Amino acid sequence: METSVAKAKVDRTLIPTIIKEATGALITDIDGNTFIDLAGGVGVLNVGHSHPLVVDAIREAALNFTHTDLTVVPYESYILLAEKLCNRAPGSDPKKACFLNSGAEAVESAVKIARKATGRRGIICFEGAFHGRTLMALSLTSKVKPYKEGMGPFAPDVFRVPFPYSYRWPGFPNDEAVCSAAFEQFKRAFTTQVAPSETAAVILEPIQGEAGFIVPPPGFLQLVQDFCREHGILLIADEVQTGFGRTGEFFASDHFGIEPDLITVGKSIAAGLPLSGVIGRAELMDAAGDGAVGGTYVGNPVACSAALAVLDIYDQENLGDRAVQIGHQLQQRLQKLATNSPLVGEIRGVGAMTAFELVRDHETREPATDETAAIIQKCLQRGVIIFKAGLYGNVIRFLLPLVITPEQLDEALDVIEQAVMEVTAEMYTTR
Repeated sequence: METSVAKAKVDRTLIPTIIKEATGALITDIDGNTFIDLAGGVGVLNVGHSHPLVVDAIREAALNFTHTDLTVVPYESYILLAEKLCNRAPGSDPKKACFLNSGAEAVESAVKIARKATGRRGIICFEGAFHGRTLMALSLTSKVKPYKEGMGPFAPDVFRVPFPYSYRWPGFPNDEAVCSAAFEQFKRAFTTQVAPSETAAVILEPIQGEAGFIVPPPGFLQLVQDFCREHGILLIADEVQTGFGRTGEFFASDHFGIEPDLITVGKSIAAGLPLSGVIGRAELMDAAGDGAVGGTYVGNPVACSAALAVLDIYDQENLGDRAVQIGHQLQQRLQKLATNSPLVGEIRGVGAMTAFELVRDHETREPATDETAAIIQKCLQRGVIIFKAGLYGNVIRFLLPLVITPEQLDEALDVIEQAVMEVTAEMYTTR
């Protein structure tokens, strides 16, 4: 029974094989096949697989000790990591940080802190959002399948508003019109759903991840921030996927000129070890009180040591600049692909956080869901790991390690281009 269950779970993975080893942006399986990894453990490996500095940090930390629980016996790696991340966070106000295990835990904790600090109950979130799979995080998450169906009831006092998804906004207007319309609907929620005086926080991804790398139009996030400040509502930026240099800035919030009150971090923070965190204004973080946020394993010393190594690698290898270069390389190749295949509906993103949406018709923008799945399978068969996103499963997103070489990326893009063109030809043959 145990064997069949284990096999069934492997059969449902993206790649029906077992990894043996990996380095940088390359994975080798137990049969000796090598893959170019453009998924990066779902955005976890900005510094790549098994970076030597991370491996050394993990080894040294584990030789010293593996656990104490910070509330019992404190340790230096936690304190140093908090200081370094607070110094990188947007805004000049004094900040503090706490560490947890997962992105969902960070989101849950940020909501707790916001409610304690404001004494209010309401949380505003957005359509298309993904914030995790625990109770509050899943309540904030937007996509029904596969995440929410059959999982209710959900946490109360959560109110959802449209996110400015320009490519799929009704009537397909320009960014300026979408920004204006989305902000009007955002404000309307405070008349139809919850009063500003009862709203603790607005939580958003500066660029929506699971929804398909949706970049808000210029000015939208500033409008939301200004409204929040006017009404004493806290702004939580979920940077679990956008943070640690993915967009070219350490935090994506810097791209949009916003200074969130609280920031959640995770994924690439510790190169694959379980670690996440909340960074926020000191008076807000203190408002939660002793014992309100935490857990037995949070801020594990080995994971904190790995995270310190990640920060060193980010600076030493200029990964922010590398993300910008990767973004240019992706945009250039994808624009060329778009001229050759009508399947490519839109190319979007910031820095290395780039994606392209596939449609069956440019006028109706009918999602090319089946075609997207076929492209991914063709790429996997040729040694390139990519995966989908989007509410309709019709977006191919890149969460590749930022240490990938230009040559490796070009080789992978050659495979993707070939797969897209083959599926394009097949689509028109069957019509």
